[in-house]
Formats: sequence, structure tokens, C-alpha cells
Amino acid sequence: MTQERWQIHREGRRWTKEESERRMRQAPEKIEFVGGIFASERQRLTVLAMLLENLGIDKAVRFGSIADWKAAILVLSLRPLRLCGE
Repeated sequence: MTQERWQIHREGRRWTKEESERRMRQAPEKIEFVGGIFASERQRLTVLAMLLENLGIDKAVRFGSIADWKAAILVLSLRPLRLCGE
């Protein structure tokens, strides 16, 4: 299965029935604690992307410091984006 683009915006949204079915096929089958939650970074990123689609960026930025978010965005804007698995 090819990795589809995540639809992450400032406001979260509910998935359509079709999206929900696709996302559930992408999700890890179970939660495993192996040096952190889930067994691999790819699984953690998949779950994070799923949550961000549903909750939105505005809710995510409430965690951590504004300075850290701004620094991460600045660094990202200065180099090409590389997605997990690319």
C-alpha cells in the first residue's frame, strides 16, 4: 500500500467512512512499549499524524514551549521536508 498524504490543518476534522477504513489499516495493530510507546518511529509518526488530522495543529501547539515550536518551524523552512520512509 502506498503512503497517502496526511490532511493536517489548523482545525481537526472527522474522517469520512472511507478515510477511517484506510487509516485503520495504516494504524499499528497494538500498542507496544519498546523504548517508548509503539515499536518503531514509523508507527509513532503514523499515530501522531492520525491524531493531528483529528485534533488539528492548534491543539498540538499547546504542548511544549512556543519558542521550541517557532525554532522547529524555522529550521524546517530552511531545508527541504523529508517524510518518514522517503
